[in-house]
Amino acid sequence: MDLTPRRIALHVGLFLLTFVSTTLAGAEWTYGKSVLAPGYKWGDFLSGLPYSVPFLLILSAHEFGHYFTAIYYRVRTTLPYYIPLPPLPFLIGTMGALIRLRSRIPSKVQTFDIGIAGPLAGFVATLVVLAYGFATLPPPEYVFQFHPEYEKFGLNYGDHVYSDAYFSRGIVDVVIGKNLLYMMFEQFADPARVPNVHEIMHYPFLLAGFISLVFTSLNLMPIGQLDGGHVLYGLAGYRNHLGVARIAFLILIFYSGLGAFTYIGPEADPFWYTPLYIAFLYVTLIGMRLKWQDTLMYAVIIFSAQFLAAFLVPGIKGYPGWLAFAFVVGRFIGVDHPPSEIEDQLSTTRKVLGWIALVIFIICFAPAPIEIKVYQPAIP
Repeated sequence: MDLTPRRIALHVGLFLLTFVSTTLAGAEWTYGKSVLAPGYKWGDFLSGLPYSVPFLLILSAHEFGHYFTAIYYRVRTTLPYYIPLPPLPFLIGTMGALIRLRSRIPSKVQTFDIGIAGPLAGFVATLVVLAYGFATLPPPEYVFQFHPEYEKFGLNYGDHVYSDAYFSRGIVDVVIGKNLLYMMFEQFADPARVPNVHEIMHYPFLLAGFISLVFTSLNLMPIGQLDGGHVLYGLAGYRNHLGVARIAFLILIFYSGLGAFTYIGPEADPFWYTPLYIAFLYVTLIGMRLKWQDTLMYAVIIFSAQFLAAFLVPGIKGYPGWLAFAFVVGRFIGVDHPPSEIEDQLSTTRKVLGWIALVIFIICFAPAPIEIKVYQPAIP
């Protein structure tokens, strides 16, 4: 563990930059106050704290779960590297955080423990944040301070807005796609105070908790050396992990690209999109470490299946945002999981925790977590 003053300064500096970037993002999401706009003040910056503080609390719980478990097993590791994002519209302020293991993990049990500790710790912190957010929901009139134009419709404003007929050109609507856990929390809250899915960005604790659930589900995907990949490897072993991870990876790519391109009708995309998209699929699938002929075959099969699905079910949509994640996994992380030197068996308690992690993945996963739409005026 490298804890020299220079190294500590680097980690602290990255954390402070991420604290600033997430606070700026929180002010913009909640109140529409961009640091790039003239007249930005200190009070505007502070308004982003209800988002950045719980979000970084959850992120830190996740990373230090990995960190302290690695320290327990005497695996050399770094402190978390926080990754800030520039204060641009519709960014969440960070790309997350990570630790770097500087020595090989010798056994399967240790790999499992280090892998699962992060998402479990982060999940518990997320439950606390969401519980607090739903327990302290403001009255439904709260949304009128952000959209005073809605007040003329009363509390049934949702029946009148969120349409081309109401909004003028350039209005941006952000819709949060719920997951099972979020919907469970809604069942225990006052229905009158539960925010519309179009307005959750104005509720910083709910937004921070929801985004954290999305991060948790991504980390728990049973692929490669993601946290979920470590868990799957511990539960199923090297060979079974290889098969399940590849199937999960192919399903992720297939779903993500559904409806991403249209080849039929007046709004059809140019035909030259096809070879570019197949090339993108090929590069993404390199992470499966197959022969180039087999990789190309899978890219063509996935494209053909997506094309056929769009033809048979017009309007079918996946979530293109997951394609970027699939690309990162396929190109930089990999789909396989390397075997450990010691292939020891998990205890019953660890196996139970592994299955709990799978359930957490399912209830945290949102098929389309965030959708952004620019409304156009209605045609007379």
